Amino acid sequence: MKPPRPTIADLATFDEIIDVRSPAEFAEDHIPGAINCPVLDNEQRIEVGTLYKQVSAFEAKKIGAAMVSENIARHLRAHFLDRPKNWKPLIYCWRGGDRSGSMSTIFRAIGWQAGHLEGGYKAWRGHVVAQLQVIPQQFEFKIIAGATGSAKTCILQGIGALGEQILDLESLASHKGSVLGVLPEQPQPSQKWFETNLLKTLQTFDPSRPIYVEAESRKIGNLHVPQALIERMRSSECLNIEASLDARVDFLLKDYDYFLTRPDFVIQRLEALRTLQSREILSRWEAFIHAGEWPALVRELLELHYDPLYRGSQNRNFIGMQDSPNFTTDDLSTAGIARLAAEIVQSRTAQID
Repeated sequence: MKPPRPTIADLATFDEIIDVRSPAEFAEDHIPGAINCPVLDNEQRIEVGTLYKQVSAFEAKKIGAAMVSENIARHLRAHFLDRPKNWKPLIYCWRGGDRSGSMSTIFRAIGWQAGHLEGGYKAWRGHVVAQLQVIPQQFEFKIIAGATGSAKTCILQGIGALGEQILDLESLASHKGSVLGVLPEQPQPSQKWFETNLLKTLQTFDPSRPIYVEAESRKIGNLHVPQALIERMRSSECLNIEASLDARVDFLLKDYDYFLTRPDFVIQRLEALRTLQSREILSRWEAFIHAGEWPALVRELLELHYDPLYRGSQNRNFIGMQDSPNFTTDDLSTAGIARLAAEIVQSRTAQID
């Protein structure tokens, strides 16, 4: 009888994790720490799949076996010849089938204790989805709330610098969470990779200590915050930042300074507001951009778009906004943000005392 194949629970018992799926599959998502040694590259996988569907499984397996053998030999020479005899790698593909089985067989024949992951990547994905449904319930969240431009992300990071636990969803999502939140030259990760990194981050937290997180909508750019997490956040205590309009305008001009040299990009992003704002207002904003009147543009975006949306959504979605303590400021400079972060942390310490 063959011994049982390793499962997701056994990941930590292996010296190295090898993902033999195609580079495209690996880029979308993979087990953290895995290296990619594809036994079929993107084009080869398409070629074999086409043969399988249009000709026969036999013809596909013949050419596929040749490609897999060549690729395993190449990986063996390039990456693994220096591994010792007691090296113990874990190998996986999509379902734990032929692709990972081929490499596992060759590695075991060499003498390495190669594991062949039961269920492959599909088992990992199921693990991530299942854990994200339950793990948020283990934690106490404190929500950093406040109107757009209140420097919530910077305050959150300041809280982290003071040794507190923070969950920076916008950094994980590579997006600032608004219609202008796109980060130039920095695409968002796939939904699956976002969730993998979210789980990885949550697993580092101590459930006996609170986690500070910024108030977010269900979507950050194109990515969805898992349902169980957003529900837990929306039922948590809120800490409300009340920054003056002037302070918010000044902060946004610095925080989004990369837009000042990309007027056409800003105009393109504002197209998303055509169903929410009049043609007259959008034309005026475009004129501000062409004239370089950035403070006037930011002020009107806050007053006419972001602030009304904020007032409508926060009280409706976050239960904790009803009785939230307020942290008022007219200074969102680096020093002012550091003071706010310290004030928030000190307020929790005072509650404990």
